[in-house]
Amino acid sequence: MRLQNRVALITGAGRGIGRAIAEAYGREGAKVAVADLTLDATRETVEAIEQAGGTAMGVAMDVTDEEQVDVGVNSVVKQWGRLDVALANAGIQHIDPVHKLAYADWSKVMRVHLDGAFLVTRAALKHMYEGDGGTMLYMGSVHSLEASPLKSPYVAAKHGMLGLCRAVAKEGAEYGVRSNIICPGFVRTPLVDKQIPEQARELGISEEEVISKVMLKNTVDGEFTTQEDVAELAVHLAAFPSAALTGQSIVVSHGWHMQ
Repeated sequence: MRLQNRVALITGAGRGIGRAIAEAYGREGAKVAVADLTLDATRETVEAIEQAGGTAMGVAMDVTDEEQVDVGVNSVVKQWGRLDVALANAGIQHIDPVHKLAYADWSKVMRVHLDGAFLVTRAALKHMYEGDGGTMLYMGSVHSLEASPLKSPYVAAKHGMLGLCRAVAKEGAEYGVRSNIICPGFVRTPLVDKQIPEQARELGISEEEVISKVMLKNTVDGEFTTQEDVAELAVHLAAFPSAALTGQSIVVSHGWHMQ
């Protein structure tokens, strides 16, 4: 197993991509801290990992709350003695053109993605620096590397997370910490399903056209990226053995945005 006895924390792991990664980490032998807004939100993921023979714990964590993040990360280290992998995955979306975008909506997206990533990173690094190093991972997006209309706060936040990832790779090297950002294309999650009718209304096209002409237009095969695709990459990055792979944005998108 590629992550045998590693301790991993994943935010936003109660459902969607975060849950898929948490379960994959559990299957690979990691002890998995499943973080989400409430303990109830973590329960199904924790149970799924344990029923498959893995080890997991739930952590209540609003990633925009400094105290909750610090307390949550500390509780993982108290439970299992270390922290080897932390993945800042929690995210939300808001669809609006810039000229109609409320500042409150801009700020909410930025707080969850970028401020949340910073708070999780800072709390995790304190333990990784004191221990044997570790791996910081970020859930970016193809939108960490290019833009799409109607998503300016999401695009800006994901670009910011790429910068944070690179800064951590530079600073963390001397402490044995690697840092990489996963950049998926569109994955059929509740977050994406919510966008389809929203974009259809804003663009004046059908929901089918949103999928074929907006979301999957630039892929090589017209296919959505799957949660399993992203989870496999997350396992690979957590298990990678050296700083030969650090500070990188790895795109998993069926060919959308070839670097």
